[in-house]
Amino acid sequence: MKRLNRFLTLLPAVLLFTVGCSLSTPSAEVSSRAAPRSVSTGTLRGINHAHTWYKDRLESALTGIRSWGADSVRVVLSNGYRWTKDDAASVATIIETAKRLGFSAIMLEVHDTTGYGEDGAACSLAQAVSYWREIQAVLTGEEDFVLLNIGNEPYGNNNYQNWVQDTIDAVQALRNAGFQHTIVVDAPNWGQDWSFTMRDNAPQVYAADPQQNLVFSVHMYGVYDTAQEVQDYFQAFADMGLPLIVGEFGYMHSDGDPNEEAIVSYARQYGIGYWGWSWCGNGGGVEYLDMVYNWDPADPTSWGEWFRTTALSGGGSSPTPTSTPTPTPTPTSTPTSSPTPTATPGSGEYTEISLPFTYDGAGEYYWKTNDFSTTTNWSRYVNSWNLDLLEINGSDYTNVWVAQHQIPAAADGYWYIHYRSSVPWGHVEIR
Repeated sequence: MKRLNRFLTLLPAVLLFTVGCSLSTPSAEVSSRAAPRSVSTGTLRGINHAHTWYKDRLESALTGIRSWGADSVRVVLSNGYRWTKDDAASVATIIETAKRLGFSAIMLEVHDTTGYGEDGAACSLAQAVSYWREIQAVLTGEEDFVLLNIGNEPYGNNNYQNWVQDTIDAVQALRNAGFQHTIVVDAPNWGQDWSFTMRDNAPQVYAADPQQNLVFSVHMYGVYDTAQEVQDYFQAFADMGLPLIVGEFGYMHSDGDPNEEAIVSYARQYGIGYWGWSWCGNGGGVEYLDMVYNWDPADPTSWGEWFRTTALSGGGSSPTPTSTPTPTPTPTSTPTSSPTPTATPGSGEYTEISLPFTYDGAGEYYWKTNDFSTTTNWSRYVNSWNLDLLEINGSDYTNVWVAQHQIPAAADGYWYIHYRSSVPWGHVEIR
């Protein structure tokens, strides 16, 4: 997930599956040879917990998640680069707590890598590897329980081509350091892989792991708003005989309306594990992704109730695919509504800006540009957080991520931007 409170930016299927499979088995159901002491991911169904920001909620959160019937939990950690470090002793406590509560597996991830290459505050996968090596002693011996998710969403929408080599280097560095765990690698593009960088390079990355004990993780939000897009992505990994999980997904988001029914139904069909985002504590405009109110498992939100009764309990309906898929689908995202362009504001009110553009700070400003992308291009977007208002051509985009092509131009071909923040850490970025 990209941001929790002001830190998280906005913004599992292939096969009934024990990781460590053969690349040469291109079937929808992949038979696998288990690596020594690996974790089988194909039937895991769990929930994300934002531990690093809520360290005092560990026991209550994991107890609540387990009480709903989840057999696994994905736990947010920090290596100290952006947030307070989760040291070895605290990680040992997390593992012990999860085992005591009866989880089948736990996935640990470093969240500080979120959006690397685009978010200047993020750390690299190499820096995440250094953290894993630092706490290696408490992970050794837990290979059949701990999934090691190297780094959360380790590239945003800039320079994501570097994801391939950086991921290979990180996997091999962990193996050279003696890690025997099942390693999970997140996709670029804030985890959603709309560029198909992970999908298209997965065989190369998998082959680089000397233990062949690697799982690919996609995060499914607005890019996956149709059943066909979900199925096509899962099918691609099934055809390659490679392990996939859905490390995060939601039921709605600022970048579109993910098809959660299709995600769950097809994940079960293809044998893919999945983890919903998230138990509680979301902020910055994405509070709707909380599964419970005030950390109380007896008081679920609508998203939480659906997840508990459908994603964890086996309910739900089979997804209805859209029309015949194209061989290589292009991710699309349908906005909730098409904003109506306003009339051109009077001259002299707006300062023209050039893109890319970023601003941080308190105050009220008026800008305009004629350089938004009008064709489908997910690397061109507007994102903001900690604002009181961000209005573009009369429509409200405050503290959300939105692709530029989803925002119609005004009558004169310009986009008129009204920015207002009462705090110095207000932020907008237009890429």
